[in-house]
Amino acid sequence: MEVFINGTFYPKADAKISVFDHGLLYGDGIFEGIRVYERCIFKLDEHLERLEYSAKAIALALPWSRAEIAAATVEACRRNGVANGYIRLVVTRGEGDLGLSPRNCRAPTLIIIADTIKLYPEEFYRDGIKLITVPTRRVSPAALPPMVKSLNYLNNILAKIEALNLGYHECLLLNDQGNVAECSGDNLFLLHKGRLLTPTVASGALSGITRRAVIEVAEQLGIPFAETTLTRYDVFCADEAFLTGSAAEVVPVVELDGRAIGAGAAAGRPGPLTARILAAFRAKVTADGEKF
Repeated sequence: MEVFINGTFYPKADAKISVFDHGLLYGDGIFEGIRVYERCIFKLDEHLERLEYSAKAIALALPWSRAEIAAATVEACRRNGVANGYIRLVVTRGEGDLGLSPRNCRAPTLIIIADTIKLYPEEFYRDGIKLITVPTRRVSPAALPPMVKSLNYLNNILAKIEALNLGYHECLLLNDQGNVAECSGDNLFLLHKGRLLTPTVASGALSGITRRAVIEVAEQLGIPFAETTLTRYDVFCADEAFLTGSAAEVVPVVELDGRAIGAGAAAGRPGPLTARILAAFRAKVTADGEKF
């Protein structure tokens, strides 16, 4: 395996950055997680656009063009034989001094890793996943805009630890107002009376690329959609629910806090609209992106 760092590919064992890199010292940087399906880098341009927006939001000037980063990403997949897999694209503030000031950093560091990933067991896609609401609250959008996909994931990790300690693989985070934000690493969608609902970005939800793709799928399938404020009550009373993410794709949610999602014989089981959305999404991923 070879890792791209600032224009050069290194064997995995030799892929290193300085201990003075501000990405390591302060979590000062941004990243994108991107999927590859049958030699198609799914929505690469959208991912790179979000990377640019994140960089602008944290006042990080990118010395590479979008085309240059795209070319390096494709080459990383080719060199590592990744026809189906996952790309982690990281930009840090770069090497600096022991101090918060970004003005001491000489130049950004660009890292591209192309490898395989398996986030959830196959049975979760077939049987659904159970969630628990954790005490950790999502960082307020007033403190850190959720649109910025930064390297600082400690908020999410603390939530994940709480879920794992309680025997759950994934959890639900609420915002500081007690409304639904997202899961520890994924967006959440509900289906209620034929409508598809998801929390607004203002609620603390990441503006996920897969989230957007699912919204596109819903439009194609003629499913009414709305971004809105949601509570745990809305999740409890949903007909269906699922989570989305670049690594996770679309995973049915069948329970929250001991309450089965759905009603009657369908309670606690993946729903038919979720299955339709997942099928349409999987048909989309091999065509919508950068082919190589």
